[in-house]
This record gives sequence, C-alpha cells and structure tokens, in this order.
Amino acid sequence: MDSESTTATVEENTPDNAPAENTAPESDKPKGKSKKKAKAEPVEILKDLPQRVEAALMTTDRPFPPAKLSDVLGGIGVKAVKEAIDALNKVYAKTERSFRAELVAGGYQILTLPEYADVLSAMHKTRSSQKLSPAAMETLAIVAYKQPILRAEIEAIRGVACGEVLRGLMDRHLVKIAGRAEELGRPILYGTTKLFLETFGLSSLDDLPNVEDLSKGSA
Repeated sequence: MDSESTTATVEENTPDNAPAENTAPESDKPKGKSKKKAKAEPVEILKDLPQRVEAALMTTDRPFPPAKLSDVLGGIGVKAVKEAIDALNKVYAKTERSFRAELVAGGYQILTLPEYADVLSAMHKTRSSQKLSPAAMETLAIVAYKQPILRAEIEAIRGVACGEVLRGLMDRHLVKIAGRAEELGRPILYGTTKLFLETFGLSSLDDLPNVEDLSKGSA
C-alpha cells in the first residue's frame, strides 16, 4: 500500500467530532489562584485614647455614634471606643464625678447623674414655660408605647380629641409621621423620634419602663 492510500485511510477513520488539540498559547492558559492580599496593618491604639474620646464627647451636645467616634480617632474600631468609654466611666466613678458617658439614642454623650437633676432644674427655670403639659405627656406616652399608632386610636385611649396636641409634639420634634396604615383611606401612623430618645435619656425604645412597673409605682 502506497503512502497516499495510507493517508486517506487515516483521515477516513478519524471521527468528525474528535476533540481538537489544545494549541492555545501558554499566555492564554488559566492562571493559578492569585496571591492573597496582604493583611492590613493594625491601627495603633494610643495610650491617651480615653482622654481623646472624652475630648470628642465634650465638644458635642448630641449623642456621638461609636462608629463615627472611631473614624474621628483614626479608625481605631468600635471595640476600642467602647473600652475607652468604660475606662472613663471607671475613673468618673472612682473620683466621684457628677456625670458619666452614657449610650443614648445610638450614640455616647456626657450626661449628669440623676441625683443632681435639682441643680440643673434650678439653673434652667427659664425653660419652665417649655415644659410639656399633662395632656401632651399623656399623648406622648401613648405614642411611645403603642407606636406606630393612628390618631383615632390615641383619641380612643384618651377619650378626647388630640389633633392640636399631636401637632404640638411634632413641632417639638418629639413625634413624627411613621407611615400610613394599610386600610381604607390610608390614615397616618405616628411614632416617636430620635430627639424623644435623647430628651428622655433612652438608648432605644426597649429602655422604656414597663407599664406594670409604672402602675406599681403609682399605686
């Protein structure tokens, strides 16, 4: 058999769908896993961190979120911020200071201890006209414990109309519109604001006193 017939026989016996040879250049071949990224260098925690945190808290009249404090202090981390505040409060307690760094409305703030409230009241008698009326306090309490709540539900509990009182609470930024009810007419739902938490020294609504405890106290 000559060479030409041998070549023809090989070509005929080769399946049409036989896989082609992998002739891709070396550069096109998939590369192995890339090297792991270098770990970020840990942030140095300064020895005077508590004093730095204290300085930041002393310059604000609003709660300072721990994440924001961390950023201001060079990205030290929330854990380091909380440890610094714990250290400050231990110093305050040991030296019998009249204030503490407390968690209020999601942030830290320097607050006076409750036993010195009478001193502050004497200093701020001029603000007495801005105190909430009994009707406003009652309405605010209902909103705080029942939120989100409809105006009709508030009036059903109080037994009187409360439109003007609600508007007054909204003007003081203690109550806000929290949405609309999924019912006929889509009436407005009311809830409390962040300023409400700050005003009453609460970290969250979970810190509200139990209604049962209030009932026992008034008995």
